[in-house]
Amino acid sequence: MRWDQQERQTGIQAADQSDRQCRALVLERANQGDYWGAIALLDQLIAEYPNSAMDYNNRGLMYFRLGAYEAADRDYGEAIALDTRLDSAYNNRANCAVAQGKLGEAIADYQIALDFNPGNLHAWINQGVTYRDLGLYDLAIENFDLVLVLGSRLKGRVYGERGRAYHLRGDWNLAIADYQRAIDHLSQSFSSRRYSKQVERWRDQLLNPTLTA
Repeated sequence: MRWDQQERQTGIQAADQSDRQCRALVLERANQGDYWGAIALLDQLIAEYPNSAMDYNNRGLMYFRLGAYEAADRDYGEAIALDTRLDSAYNNRANCAVAQGKLGEAIADYQIALDFNPGNLHAWINQGVTYRDLGLYDLAIENFDLVLVLGSRLKGRVYGERGRAYHLRGDWNLAIADYQRAIDHLSQSFSSRRYSKQVERWRDQLLNPTLTA
């Protein structure tokens, strides 16, 4: 009897290891831009674990990156049905809504994500950017200010987005100061160079209005 239990436990451990390897491969495929490859692996995981909200959420993200917004929305909805408190799924669904021009729906989903997890810095930033896109600059700046209070992570991104809000609101001195803060922070990270270039374009547009955004 003890041998049977040990054999079963060994099988469970082997399955867990296989699942971890599969999820590691999902991340590897996603980082390589092989989103269809990641989806194929997530299909396998979902077939084995149909109640895994996170796997649906991750597959939705892969569909989103492919521009397959309807498929992404379906997976985010399934993730939320399985785990109504999964803040990352609300944030991702909101991003998908923004991509489809549904900014009001996006604001609502970002808020739900933040109600469940006030420490979700990405949701605060994304909601702030959406407020800014709606011309609600004061609300956008409040979001960015709050992120800076919550922690030092993502400072370069926050300064850049807040600078853009100041820029569009007409507070050019504040915008220039934030753009420079953003560039200073982003220069410390190789992975942030692309965004740093965007901030530089915003700054240059402000300093030379004949340039396009």
